[in-house]
Amino acid sequence: MSRSYRLLPLIAIVAALAACSKKAEAPPPAAAPPPAPAVEAPPAPKLATFKNFMIGELSAVALRDGGLEVPNDNKALAVGRTPEEVAAVLSAAGQPTDKLALSIQPLLVKTVDRVLLFDTGAGGVMGPGAGQLPHALADAGVDPNSVTDIFISHSHGDHVGGLVNAEGKLAFPNATIHMSKAEWKFMSGQDQYKTVNPVIKPKIDEFTPGAQLVQGTVKAVEIKGHTPGHSGYLITSGPDSLLYIGDSMHHFVISVQRPNWTIAFDADHVTAEASRAALIAQSAASGQRIYAVHFPFPGIGKFEKQGDGYVWVAE
Repeated sequence: MSRSYRLLPLIAIVAALAACSKKAEAPPPAAAPPPAPAVEAPPAPKLATFKNFMIGELSAVALRDGGLEVPNDNKALAVGRTPEEVAAVLSAAGQPTDKLALSIQPLLVKTVDRVLLFDTGAGGVMGPGAGQLPHALADAGVDPNSVTDIFISHSHGDHVGGLVNAEGKLAFPNATIHMSKAEWKFMSGQDQYKTVNPVIKPKIDEFTPGAQLVQGTVKAVEIKGHTPGHSGYLITSGPDSLLYIGDSMHHFVISVQRPNWTIAFDADHVTAEASRAALIAQSAASGQRIYAVHFPFPGIGKFEKQGDGYVWVAE
């Protein structure tokens, strides 16, 4: 038998074994499915820039100018206390304990023949967190040129910063600016307003405490302690009224439940604490409706007696 003939069976066996080996191999793994597309988180709901409500027969609008936060470090609110004391009060009210949020919301009221604006927000003096009054007015459909009267509670930046625009011109060119005589004197002596005061001076209407500024509708209410001429305003329509309290209070929990705790922003803190406590007690007893410019938006509600103290009840 030739050698090539003897190799044929061996070749056949090797070929058969190779074929069997290929059949026995595991199939290649299936390709992994493509990753699912990332799901974007829904955008945060847009904050309301204005809130319509009524004061008797008067149309009113809460206008969001912005806000600010202060840490719970006893430097701004509850001066002389401890973070633990403040945290205990905040926690009991279900609020964060590391910081305190303060809103800023000027008020607009429409009468038959006037458009009344109470404070003007921060303008450009407090950074991007505030100064949004022009946007709020636009969203509410209010033309700044239609404002006939502005009532300033006091001359801190978050209340008068919006009187002039970025070009240094009157933001409300047709409005009379009502400010207490003592407050205008105080503002006139402040260096930070040396470019603003000449612009607004021709529009200033100085008044004395208790003055009727719009007969039967707006009365100045002296609330002492915060600045030399700090004023609230009582807005009346028939049997209904709303008291605009300016900066007599800042935080809806701390200022109301601990009115005797010192606020760094108050020029005369002893007088301010007494004014605050009296305003809360008197308003709670009478059921007076309140507009609080720094309480959570829209800042409308009442003070109510609770145990030995008082609480803020928002509408």
